[in-house]
Amino acid sequence: MSKSRKLYAATAVGIALTFTAATNFADRNIAPMPVSPRVLAALPIPDPAPVADAAPLGGLVAAAHADEGGATRFGLGREALPQEVAAWNVDVTPDGTGLPEGSGDVMTGEEVFVEKCAACHGDFAEGVGNWPKLAGGDGTLANADPVKTVGSYWPYLSTVWDYVHRSMPFGNAQSLTPDEVYAITAYILYSNFLVEDDFVLSPETFAEVEMPNADGFIVDDRPETEYPQWRTEPCMEGCKDSVEITMRATVLDVTPDDPTGDEPMTGTEAAVATEAPDAAQEAPAEDTAEATDPDPELVAAGEAVFRQCRACHQVGEGAQNRMGPHLNDILGRAVGGVDDFRYSGAMTDMGGTWDHDTLAQFLTDPRGTVPGTKMAFAGLRDPQDVEALIAYLDSVE
Repeated sequence: MSKSRKLYAATAVGIALTFTAATNFADRNIAPMPVSPRVLAALPIPDPAPVADAAPLGGLVAAAHADEGGATRFGLGREALPQEVAAWNVDVTPDGTGLPEGSGDVMTGEEVFVEKCAACHGDFAEGVGNWPKLAGGDGTLANADPVKTVGSYWPYLSTVWDYVHRSMPFGNAQSLTPDEVYAITAYILYSNFLVEDDFVLSPETFAEVEMPNADGFIVDDRPETEYPQWRTEPCMEGCKDSVEITMRATVLDVTPDDPTGDEPMTGTEAAVATEAPDAAQEAPAEDTAEATDPDPELVAAGEAVFRQCRACHQVGEGAQNRMGPHLNDILGRAVGGVDDFRYSGAMTDMGGTWDHDTLAQFLTDPRGTVPGTKMAFAGLRDPQDVEALIAYLDSVE
């Protein structure tokens, strides 16, 4: 016998022995299908009407019954408990249905917003870095690069309340109480000049708020107008030979990496202490002219403080009105004196001129100085910050 025939014969014998061993193993160790398999119990249903003796379900058999409405039910699971349903039932409809009891005013909302929201959205809802802006953008929706905020774009107040309640703050969703959500929502409305500073949001006042873009949406008719065009024979002519990826999202930086945004703002602690008044009085008479010039270090410190203001105000060449008026030549300017800016009634009625003392008082306590002002800024606590900011504003041309 040749070597090849011996090899083939040995292989055939090995296969036969393998199948014999597998058959013996299966007969001894695999249990046969039971004659009467277990049946999953059906849920108790009034007057059950069997629709089938048995229905296959994953190798088992489940008894199926039809309830009075004709729906088929199996003996799986249980009824959800009321508290389980309540945990999922957090949606709010445009008419206010689903709102919990509670309330929140604008001033309380500012405090909560600064504590829990400002790291991403800024103290005045102006946005930090690539994190979303919640205020501003009025009249920009027709632009090539519209600013979509709560005030300019969102059509329903219920969406604001529901999103804050369901998803915020970032990383600690649904930790806010209903009163905090009401207060934050009220502050966002105030930041968009939609309510006054004494407004209190509650289920009773919810329907009073009119969103500017409520009529800016239409019913999606694409299934009728566009989908039929896409379901025709595809065009196979004029195609590109190859497709090249030119940019990736990580390069475009479309998602913020750091929720804190820019570097922390610093006040006059970064500047050297200013010269003491007594030392200025002892200066020689010939140095008086130089003493009246602004201290460069104080001006630099004031520029750092101005970072808290630049979300709403601009200064310098080409400065324009934003959420607040530009601040060029503020010292000596009439209060409410920028012609093309819409001031609050309280600011218009104040009258007078922005001199050093008036401006310092206003920067320290805006609402106490001008009750009813729409400026959301709470004021500077450090008198040195106030002096530095005034010096900076006075130096800007």
